Amino acid sequence: MTTAREIMHQGAKCVGEDESLLKAAQMMRDLEVGSLPICGNDNRLKGIITDRDLVIKCIAQGRDPASVRAGDFAQGGLYWVDASEDADAVVRTMEEHRIRRVPVLENNQLVGMISEADLAQHLPEDKLAHFVESVYASGGSSGRR
Repeated sequence: MTTAREIMHQGAKCVGEDESLLKAAQMMRDLEVGSLPICGNDNRLKGIITDRDLVIKCIAQGRDPASVRAGDFAQGGLYWVDASEDADAVVRTMEEHRIRRVPVLENNQLVGMISEADLAQHLPEDKLAHFVESVYASGGSSGRR
């Protein structure tokens, strides 16, 4: 049985909830990623911010990314999986909620992220095709409701 731990990209970095969106954008650039988990001062996962969020919900609205906190984007529901969950459960969670990336937690702490690219490396073609169809048929999101 393949688990979330085996699929995930380890070493996910969080942007702090009190950090600016400018800092989040710089982290995305430096880490070469399109999304970042948002962690609170208690080091717990609070949300996810995407490069699309930065553009659509900040810059396009005329807001200054240097003065907007990442925590302001940690609203709504957040989906995650436990590191011990099997691959089928991970895919079900992502399909059910139509999300393209999901945080992986262990003992309530972020230990990694699973993205479409991670699934592509670990799933058989038929399961991957079903995932893509399920998530993109209705315009999937990044991990939030």
